Amino acid sequence: MKSKLHIFLSITLFLGFSCGDDDDNDVNIIPEADRTEQQVIDNDSLVGYLQTHYINSSYLINNQNISLDEIIINSIPDGGILPDPDVNTLLIDLVETHTTTYSETDYEYYVLTLNQGGGENSPNFSDKVRVSYEGNLTDNTVFDNSYTPADFDLTSTIAGWGRVLPEFNNAIDFDINGDGTITYNDPGIGVMFVPSGLGYYASAAGTIPVYSNLIFKFKVFQSEENDHDFDNVPSHLEDINGNTDLTDDNSDGDPYADFVDSDDDNDGTLTIDEDLEPDSDLEVDRDGDGDPTNDIGDGDPTNDDTDGDGIPNYLDSDDTASRDD
Repeated sequence: MKSKLHIFLSITLFLGFSCGDDDDNDVNIIPEADRTEQQVIDNDSLVGYLQTHYINSSYLINNQNISLDEIIINSIPDGGILPDPDVNTLLIDLVETHTTTYSETDYEYYVLTLNQGGGENSPNFSDKVRVSYEGNLTDNTVFDNSYTPADFDLTSTIAGWGRVLPEFNNAIDFDINGDGTITYNDPGIGVMFVPSGLGYYASAAGTIPVYSNLIFKFKVFQSEENDHDFDNVPSHLEDINGNTDLTDDNSDGDPYADFVDSDDDNDGTLTIDEDLEPDSDLEVDRDGDGDPTNDIGDGDPTNDDTDGDGIPNYLDSDDTASRDD
């Protein structure tokens, strides 16, 4: 049976140590190196790795049906000659270089796109995602994997994941097989090569040493937009300064970042109640009174600006108008 991607209504966060945060008991912290200096060391190491390793590009690229264990990265034999260049390609010639700022440090990371993915949507950096993955160190140690689909909240993963996965599309749809398993059609498939600063940095977790560059092979199956505080403002839109970090956006200066604050401007009116635009969906009964035609609000608090000062009501402490007035 074929089905469109009806996104999972309830999601279990499978927070493996490779992608998410660990218990304090599992992570050993040592004094941190200077991030800028460490990034130079990490980048030199990553570039060296990419220059000396290759994949079977003729088989892997644009092949939506490959499994993660078929993505085999090999090192060039002694002598530095790439074997069978008609079918193999050096990683350095395939990856795209990306830049980002994290913890006030400029980072470079590298992404190998094997299959873009055929779905119409891509994850936002703060979304829930369904993926399969394998995490490796540059010495080929596999430190974690989930070859069956696993669910993550990208805000609970290492920084690299929230930057790389939005570069890929979700699968188009999926088939439910006779044995109950699911086959996703045309998922995004890639490999990310991230410096330690976008990973665990000065923390050692399990078999991951401190200052380890990380390699993740992954497939992107589905994503669902997150609204962590249920205020009808998607979490990715609460990144006011646009730096892909939700924790430093706090419009009202209270103890809570905007994405987990139900009253972002601390004006006493909940963000969800500052949605005043005329209801454009006459089938959804937003106020639960049995009549979907008399609701106030279009489900989007970001387009309401009562005083016309260019600041949406939910971020403007001068605007306290509520749809309950």
